[in-house]
Amino acid sequence: MRLRVGAYVIEVTHPDKVLFPGPRPLTKRDLVEYYERVAPTMLPYLAGRPVVMQRFPDGIEGEGFFHKDIPDYFPDWIDRVTLPKKDGTVTHVVCNNAATLVYLASQACITPHVWLSRADRPRHPDRLIFDLDPPDDGFTPVRRAARLVGDLLSDLGLTTYVMTTGSRGAYVVVPLDRRDDFDMVRTFARAAAALLVRRHPRELTMEPRVADRGGRLYLDTGRNAYAQSAAPPYAVRARPRAPVATPITWRELARPSLDARSYRVDNLFRRLARTGDPWRGLARRGQSLTRARARLAKLVAAS
Repeated sequence: MRLRVGAYVIEVTHPDKVLFPGPRPLTKRDLVEYYERVAPTMLPYLAGRPVVMQRFPDGIEGEGFFHKDIPDYFPDWIDRVTLPKKDGTVTHVVCNNAATLVYLASQACITPHVWLSRADRPRHPDRLIFDLDPPDDGFTPVRRAARLVGDLLSDLGLTTYVMTTGSRGAYVVVPLDRRDDFDMVRTFARAAAALLVRRHPRELTMEPRVADRGGRLYLDTGRNAYAQSAAPPYAVRARPRAPVATPITWRELARPSLDARSYRVDNLFRRLARTGDPWRGLARRGQSLTRARARLAKLVAAS
């Protein structure tokens, strides 16, 4: 299967290979066509960012792996950036155009995770993420925790955005102005999460080990660090029926029928046609943490 995307022709091998088994199986062709179609909406959340590829050559029921270094056989027209890591460097894909996104799908990259910073200032994030990880597939604790996080951040003077992850939980996201480095952002996120855990100890935890969580929702702030990555908006997740990470409005969060996997490859475009992208223009809404940090310190001192 040969596909022209912009100025480039992409060879898709084994297009009929099933990546998502089930009553309505989805093939590599389906994945490629989804990413080609969603590219205009998705690319603003990918452009300029190092990519960590999550690949499943034998489909989601086979062995998957995370792939950071761009392979030698990737075409020269794919943008890339070389960044430092412990004891060396790593060269990441940078997905700046639709052809790159389609090519990644052709390589069975189901989810192109991206850094919370852009390649030109890799130690200064423009996103802060609270990853809400529930104890099971139930979405009620996620809905409740998202409101708690959103309300606290609103009290601190920050505008927040919410996204179902397509897996089990949700992200609450704060766009940043890139003044602070990762250490400063992570310290703020951890302090905010710790305050919420003190206020709601029966519902929330910061315990990284599942065995220590006691059935509570995990407030994960660990993505706010150099070289960490997160699923971007409109990325397909390696779960049955191909769910999609989907930005929603805070009003939608209250809808009882909503869960982390409500939107999928087979219904996402109906949603976009109906509502558009609720995060459109997010890159222009970066905020400073300076005042929020001072307000948070006062709340912590009073708690």
